[in-house]
Amino acid sequence: MTSTEESVVSVKLVEHALATRLALPDALGRALAASDIVDATPDPYTPGHWLLRAGSKVGAVAVTAPGGGGSVTVRITPKVPIVRLFFLLGHSLDPKRNWRHGEVEVAQHRDLLPALAHAVERQVDRALRQGLLQGYRAAEESALVVRGRVREAEQIRRRFGAMLPIEVAYDEFTTDIAENRILRTAVERLLRLPGVPRDVRHRLLHQRARLAEVTAIVRGQPIPDWRPTRLNARYHHALRLARVVLDGSSAEHAPGGLRIDGFLFDMNKLFEDFVTVALRDAFRSTGHTARLQDPHHLDQATAIRMRPDFVLYGADGSPCAVVDAKYKAEKRHGFPDADLYQMLAYCTALGLPEGHLVYAKGNASHAAHQVRHAGIVIHQHALDLDQEPAGLLADIEKVAERLVNTSRV
Repeated sequence: MTSTEESVVSVKLVEHALATRLALPDALGRALAASDIVDATPDPYTPGHWLLRAGSKVGAVAVTAPGGGGSVTVRITPKVPIVRLFFLLGHSLDPKRNWRHGEVEVAQHRDLLPALAHAVERQVDRALRQGLLQGYRAAEESALVVRGRVREAEQIRRRFGAMLPIEVAYDEFTTDIAENRILRTAVERLLRLPGVPRDVRHRLLHQRARLAEVTAIVRGQPIPDWRPTRLNARYHHALRLARVVLDGSSAEHAPGGLRIDGFLFDMNKLFEDFVTVALRDAFRSTGHTARLQDPHHLDQATAIRMRPDFVLYGADGSPCAVVDAKYKAEKRHGFPDADLYQMLAYCTALGLPEGHLVYAKGNASHAAHQVRHAGIVIHQHALDLDQEPAGLLADIEKVAERLVNTSRV
């Protein structure tokens, strides 16, 4: 931790580690507590000190206290090695891609944000090597000549019968299309985030210059849609990583003038996405149908909603397996009982004799619990994330095999 007279503080935490005791101005401590990025509480024994503990969010973020109370930059390092985290991310984005060896070396970076910035810059560079992609974009403007079609209703509303200028709409062949705008905006966001290394920042500036004629997306506006096609194939991976940047970066003014600017991954969501996408991919050619975040109801009146992470359906359209992914460490006495109750509700509502919970860690790879008076068995699987991708995917295959085997019982 470092501090200056302007109360600019930097602190580094580790995901789900013990709380760190830190000398911190009260204004910054309260700002962190209000940000919901980390758990921040005043040290009850030492005035002027705060206890900071990171949860499942990892990345880097700057929090500025209202009223000139200073700012604090928090960097949260994941427990999972960076190269493993990028495998999880990459596989969830595109399981068909060969992520076992990877096209971007991120092992040289120990922190998430530098690694992500490096990966995005490399993929943007690959996407733009053949020049900027061009395409047609719908445009509307006031012109002195007719181009495309005349917007008659708009002409009458705005011009009151005047002949010029003319309200027209046309399709323009341009580089200012959704794909390039997404890349430009992601590069801009990375350049504003704390902790991007100087050499990576320099290369990002070069990519921004290549995209200089492209309009960045204004913060608060929806991200434009794009469809994967043969024509934009060289952009696919860069666009998926760029979307990760746009979804994970934040800059907002909370009540009271609190400002938050940075990038955060939610490891809960990342693990859930990996497990469900990897399982769906495992069943792709088996005749089953997999649905993620499948909506259901617990009660007959459909008042109590449920959304299991993964529901597998047989050829007849009936559910045959249910899975929920849980990114949480096993306690000394096992996993939380609440997870078992939740899975019991899923099995009961779906009419399934067995359910499956998949955890990120565990002392044993598999455990099963027979529920009394219900005829339901709840399985608990544990994946070791700190292993080579081939081993991790093999463990996913074992879970998939158990899902099929139990559905046939």
